[in-house]
Amino acid sequence: MSSQAHYSLGLDFGTLSVRALLVDTRDGRAVAEATVPYAHGVMDSALPDGTPLPPRFALQHPQDYPDSMKAAIGAVLDTARPLGIFPSDVAALGVDFTSCTMLPVDGSGTPLCLDPAFEGDPHAYVKLWKHHGATEETDELNALAAARGESWLPSYGGTVSCEWMLPKIFETLRGSPAVFEATARFTEAADWISFMLTGTETHAAAFAGYKGLWHDGAYPSDEFLTALDPALTGLIGGRVSPRVDPVGGIAGHLTPRGGALTGLPEGTPVALPMIDAHAALPALGMTLAGDLTVILGTSTCHILNAAEAREVTGICGYVRDGVIPSLCTYEAGQAAVGDLFDWFVTYCVPASYTEAAKAQGMSIHTYLRSLAEKKCPGESGIVALDWWNGNRSILVDPTLTGVLSGMTLATRPEDIYRALIEATAFGTRVIVEQYEAFGIPISRVMAAGGIARKDPLMMQIYADVLNRPISVSATTQAGALGSAIYAAVAGGLYPTVTEAANSMAAKAERVFVPHPDAVEAYEGLYRRYRELHDHFGKR
Repeated sequence: MSSQAHYSLGLDFGTLSVRALLVDTRDGRAVAEATVPYAHGVMDSALPDGTPLPPRFALQHPQDYPDSMKAAIGAVLDTARPLGIFPSDVAALGVDFTSCTMLPVDGSGTPLCLDPAFEGDPHAYVKLWKHHGATEETDELNALAAARGESWLPSYGGTVSCEWMLPKIFETLRGSPAVFEATARFTEAADWISFMLTGTETHAAAFAGYKGLWHDGAYPSDEFLTALDPALTGLIGGRVSPRVDPVGGIAGHLTPRGGALTGLPEGTPVALPMIDAHAALPALGMTLAGDLTVILGTSTCHILNAAEAREVTGICGYVRDGVIPSLCTYEAGQAAVGDLFDWFVTYCVPASYTEAAKAQGMSIHTYLRSLAEKKCPGESGIVALDWWNGNRSILVDPTLTGVLSGMTLATRPEDIYRALIEATAFGTRVIVEQYEAFGIPISRVMAAGGIARKDPLMMQIYADVLNRPISVSATTQAGALGSAIYAAVAGGLYPTVTEAANSMAAKAERVFVPHPDAVEAYEGLYRRYRELHDHFGKR
């Protein structure tokens, strides 16, 4: 290792691309960054060979991950060399990933979809976090767990999500027994990448706890799994690794294969992988009890640190020591945010608006915001429900759909666009109120993600709806920076995640303060939202 090896490299595997960030661990300064999209993107209509996909499927091709990673790291290292920074100066590597993003592999760790015998089988591919194909299996799982009084169920808000590991495995068993039988391990994509880099099988506590139903040191019992389906007998310790590794540890060290994939020296430490949204917490300096981090992207995660454990109905769950050592970190979320706005501009905006945006040198999103921000809260009379991809929290129902209420012949696209922004803010308020109703205090709120930095209208609406100041981070790469912070600990440059964050975290770029008039107006609109929420969502 070089005498100036005070750099770490963070990899953030998102829904559509991987981002690489080289960081100076002394102060968190970004030295170089690169983003490389996945060649196959999200497969939701057909496989590469043309095999059509059922509704609610969202798959990915596992080869896209190492290919994009290699290109992104190569671009970063190429940028760093003229600055006098070389691969030997990188002390460690960290990885974060979407979750639950699951794939089946054979005994050698090779994804089953790479086997010609399975290349036309959807269940042999990666099931992305937003894959919602397992709804029927999830209903069976939840009914059985409730009937048996499984002790772990209340810790997950009383309802397991179809986005999680066990429902997706159960779906594979039902949908393709051949793939299930051929699978040696069902693994998170993060752990698979970790294996590709280090040759060591890992399973970080964050993934096991939040998405794998590992709670209080144990997975669901074999008796429960057998009652769910006899073919699931022995799943834990068989097709699912029983190993769970604590946060802040080392996954292993780069093997020759890992070195070839990254361009870094063999033996470079690799931190245990983290869930992408969770990795952002230390990057934003959100390491204290009462810190709520709102990660705005294609979906939104609401991650709250607390000093003690409580069972909160409708929340995705909590893990002690899962993100920040010594704290319980809770997760909730909204399944469609950025995806919702993209849907609207793709399918619902007339050509005249697109042409006007182009004429003014604006993106269509920027143009719609410029029109929407001229409106006052409630002016259009529209109230929307933000369930275009189901409800993740607090109703935990992927079958719920969106609602637009109050449209007239005077309604214009900017009115709907603003109503959709407000709907996502109202959905966030529902989650905030649920946390507090169960006795978990919130002392400060930080927003991060591309939307948070690019959309001041949205952030002001969130501050007004929540009636709380909202800070927006200066970093554009919160996940990758967080992974670089975990890497700095794995590389021995800091003793703890909190100490690394104290030196490396990004500062707040802007604080949005509630406007009293807007707060008052949104109180009335929020009551209408809750009436719609409860009418359409509570069954």
